Amino acid sequence: MDELRWRVYGADHEEGTGPDPGHAYRELVGGPLDGLLLDVTGWTPGELATGAGLVTEIGRFGPGGRAWYTPRDADPGRWDWQGDSP
Repeated sequence: MDELRWRVYGADHEEGTGPDPGHAYRELVGGPLDGLLLDVTGWTPGELATGAGLVTEIGRFGPGGRAWYTPRDADPGRWDWQGDSP
């Protein structure tokens, strides 16, 4: 991964936004978080298979809303946006 290009979802801007060595990531594709990496270090196989609803201020429902992402069947390293919810 090109560390200058990637930003990690939820990373503290004061501590840097790039991926950390030794961590596992999934690329978020589409929707409000398109292009960000999600740190999935320590997630169980079940959690990785399910995907996640990620809190975001820039989705359809504004602050506190969630953007839902699930793994792509042919490429589980990329998670596709499924929609937003309150």
